[in-house]
Amino acid sequence: MILEVAALDIIPGQESDFQNDFEKAVSIISSMKGFVGLELKRCIERPSSFVLLVRWETLEDHTQRFRESPEYQDWKKLLNHYYDSLPTVEHYESVLPRPNA
Repeated sequence: MILEVAALDIIPGQESDFQNDFEKAVSIISSMKGFVGLELKRCIERPSSFVLLVRWETLEDHTQRFRESPEYQDWKKLLNHYYDSLPTVEHYESVLPRPNA
């Protein structure tokens, strides 16, 4: 399993609208092949900062199947105008505990 970690800086004052539209966007991403689950967390010290954690079966499920899909265009229409700067997106894989150990 792959963990996508996206740091999202939202335009100050638009956090509530972002959260409302994000709830709509969940139906888009959750319908994609390879989607396992997600969490959206808001920073306590900097309330305009969020981190999105998405679990995918494979890297390609995110980078190819989702990002190259028509559904991704709908996702972007709902959310991209809230970003104060482009999100930083990285992918992680488990090293401990070792799978099947």
